[in-house]
Amino acid sequence: MTFSLIGSLVDVITFVLGAIGLPGLFALMAVESFGIPPIPSEVILPFAGFLIASGTFPVAGTLVAALAGALVGSYLAYAVGRWWRHRLVGFGVGRLRIRREDLDRVDRWFARRGEATVALARLAPIVRGYVSYPAGTARMDPVRFGVYTMLGSIPWTIGMLYAGYVLGSHWTDVERYFQPLDIALVVVIVASVIYLGLVAAGRLTAGWPPRRAYRAVPPSGSVPTEDGGPPPGPRGSA
Repeated sequence: MTFSLIGSLVDVITFVLGAIGLPGLFALMAVESFGIPPIPSEVILPFAGFLIASGTFPVAGTLVAALAGALVGSYLAYAVGRWWRHRLVGFGVGRLRIRREDLDRVDRWFARRGEATVALARLAPIVRGYVSYPAGTARMDPVRFGVYTMLGSIPWTIGMLYAGYVLGSHWTDVERYFQPLDIALVVVIVASVIYLGLVAAGRLTAGWPPRRAYRAVPPSGSVPTEDGGPPPGPRGSA
């Protein structure tokens, strides 16, 4: 049996779309764009495209439901990021606490590259469901956020629907091309957990590239006493 994060959700997605129809498509795309829990549009949309080819779903209604769900889910994630902005300062453990400077850095990034970041991220698997959070945290203009979310979502949605339409009953072939992302996702998660653990333990410094953290060693003969005071002087000294 092969392990597949995407494959494990196929039955659930096909059941929802088959049983609920376009409202189910809207709901699935909203959850996918919210990012929690992670539901791949690489499975949702090709199956919806297959349902178009079989005459179950109308073309226009499918496209509207998918895009509307994606926009609603994106705005929900944006609202969470914006609402939690000031609550993020100091959040974390040990050396991994978020500082005010970190938020300022995010603000500067989205002030310069926010539109391109949102639009391009919506064209990428996995990250497309999470870019709305930092956009909200950076207080990106809501209208611009919605516009560029759609600019990225429209070609992605049409492409995935068309792939499922053309492949017909073989729509699951689209999933096969994205299976390497399962492995990449697991590797990134494991590496991130290890990295964060080493930073929290003081073995690595936070930032990129990771660097080994060196602790300052006091000079010989200047080891502080238990109460934190200076070391005692030589015996016999005044």
